[in-house]
Amino acid sequence: MLIKRKIKYGMVGGGPGAFIGAVHRMAARLDGLAELVAGAFSSSPERSKQMGEELLLDPSRVYGSYEEMVEKESKLPEGERIDFVSIVTPNHMHFPIAKAFIEAGFNVVCDKPMTNTVEEAEELCRLVKKHGVVFALTHNYTGYPMVKQARALVRKGVLGEIRKIVVEYPQGWLATLLESTGMKQAVWRTDPSKAGVSSCIGDIGSHAENLARYITGLEMEEICADLTTFVPGRKLEDDGNILVHYKGGARGILYASQVSVGEENNLRIRVYGTEASLEWHQENPNYLQVRYNDKPEQVYKRGNGYLEPEARAFVRIPPGHPEAFIEAFANIYRSAIRTIAARLAGEKPTEIDLDFPTVQDGAIGVYFIHKAVESGKKRCWVNVEYTPPC
Repeated sequence: MLIKRKIKYGMVGGGPGAFIGAVHRMAARLDGLAELVAGAFSSSPERSKQMGEELLLDPSRVYGSYEEMVEKESKLPEGERIDFVSIVTPNHMHFPIAKAFIEAGFNVVCDKPMTNTVEEAEELCRLVKKHGVVFALTHNYTGYPMVKQARALVRKGVLGEIRKIVVEYPQGWLATLLESTGMKQAVWRTDPSKAGVSSCIGDIGSHAENLARYITGLEMEEICADLTTFVPGRKLEDDGNILVHYKGGARGILYASQVSVGEENNLRIRVYGTEASLEWHQENPNYLQVRYNDKPEQVYKRGNGYLEPEARAFVRIPPGHPEAFIEAFANIYRSAIRTIAARLAGEKPTEIDLDFPTVQDGAIGVYFIHKAVESGKKRCWVNVEYTPPC
C-alpha cells in the first residue's frame, strides 16, 4: 500500500452471535491490510462491551452506541482514529449510521441492501459526493475471481451480443415459520420494520440483480414480478419470479426463493449470447463454463495464468487450492482498503482497486427492490430505468 501503516477500521453491529459481522471481520483482516480498533457492536452497551472484550479491543474504543462512536472517533488525530467504518447491522439501521459517519468525514463499507428506501439511498449518494468519502457496498459475489473472468469475457465480446440472462438464487432455510422460534436472523429478515418492503428480493434477489448487471453491464428496462408469501403468518414475501427486459433487447429471468426445500445457497447465473454462453455456480465457484454450438465446452479454472488480468488480480493461492466465500468477501474489502489508502496518500487508486460495488450500485439495488414489490402488487410490467445521483 501507499501508506506505511495498516488501515484502521471500526464496526457497527456484528455483536455476540452475529453471523455476518464475523464474516466481515475475517474478510477485512485476510490480507493484513487493516486492523479492527473500535466498535459499537450492539444496540445494547453491555453486549457491545462483551464483544469488545472477546475481540481484545481497547475498552476506551468500545462504544455503547454508534452516535458515541462517531463523536469520540472524530476527536482522535488522523492515524489513530478509524479510517473507515464497517456497517453490519440489520437493514433499517444502515442509513442513519452511514449518514452519521459520512457527515463526519469517515469512509464506509456497508452491507446490502444499502437502505430501506430509495430516498435514503439517493441521500447517501449525494452525501458521499459532498464529503468525498469512499463508500463500498458488500455485494460479495462480485468478488469471486471467476465472476470477474466472466465479466472480462463479456467485455471482450466472446459471447457476442447478449440475448438472455438467467440468474437464480434459491435457499430453503425459511420453508417454515422459523421467525416464530425467535431465531434472530429469521426474525429481522421477515420483519417489515427492519427488513423494509421485501424479504426475499431484498435479501437475496438483490444479489442476483447485482451479479447479472456486474457480469453483463446491462441495465434493466422493465420487469414483471410474481411475488408470493408461501408460509402462513409471514409478513413479507419468501419467493419471487421476475421476467426482465434489458435495455438493448436482451431478456432475462430472475428467480429468488427462501422456501426452496433442500437448497442451501445455490446462486448461479447463465448468460447466452449470439456466439457463446457462460455459466457460473456460487456453490462451485472456482470454475466457469463457456459453451459454443460448434466447438467443445471450455472450463476456466481459478488461479491459472490464462485468465484475464482482472481475474488473476484477485487470486491468492495456486490452482487446485479452493478459494471461496471468505476470499471473495475479502476481495471487496481489499479493493476498498487499497482505495482508501491511496486517497490518504494523495494518490490515484488503480482501476483494479476501484473494482468494488459503490454507493450508486446500492441505490440501483434499492430501486430494483421497490420496483419488484410494486410490480408484484400491481401484477403488471413496470419501468425500472433509473440513474442514481452521481
